[in-house]
Amino acid sequence: MSVSGIIDTPAAVNSTPNTKTTSTDSVQADQDKFMTLLVTQLKNQDPLNPMDNAAMTSQLAQLSTVTGINKVNATLETLRGDIASTQSATAIGLIGKGVLVEGKGLTLSTTTDADGKTSSSSMFGIELPSDSQAVSIEIKNATGKTVRTMSMTNAAAGTYPITWDGLMDDKSTTAPAGNYTVAVSASNAGSKVTATPLQLAAVASVSTGAGGVKLNTSLGHFSMSDIKEVL
Repeated sequence: MSVSGIIDTPAAVNSTPNTKTTSTDSVQADQDKFMTLLVTQLKNQDPLNPMDNAAMTSQLAQLSTVTGINKVNATLETLRGDIASTQSATAIGLIGKGVLVEGKGLTLSTTTDADGKTSSSSMFGIELPSDSQAVSIEIKNATGKTVRTMSMTNAAAGTYPITWDGLMDDKSTTAPAGNYTVAVSASNAGSKVTATPLQLAAVASVSTGAGGVKLNTSLGHFSMSDIKEVL
């Protein structure tokens, strides 16, 4: 793949309740209830018309089926809790890091070093769902005017973090610090490829709840599945 104008750059959490004991107790409780009913039925049956063996076998089979289903449900509930705990631990490790999520915004920042020299930079990204022979990236200012155009050729499917050095298309003028937007288009063998612009978000904290694990970032709340790449 050849690239023109692109530089690639590599809170408190609520504990997840342990449902294993509760689920196991529920299965045992169902078994106890069933056996109590069956024993009561046997004790109170008519001696002259006892329960048919086939009927008893059928009830025992039902017990086995219900018990099996309850055990499967208990196992799935345990797995769900384990997955939630793993996601929480993974999410906590992202606090303080930058992540790329779907979005077209970017902010150009200007910094000054100890020698008084200023420099500008902004990080964003793109996602290609399939291989693309030609990719065009446009950075636009608040009025919608394109200030910088970048291109990629023969790019494989995947996510690409991109750094903009702030230079405009003339390569000698630096764009003013502020907010910009990214537009990306791609094609392969003459067919359009639906490319997605990505914006940088800083993870500040993590929260859990009914909606699952959420990353609280400078751009809002995102789930783990929204994260395209961790920087």
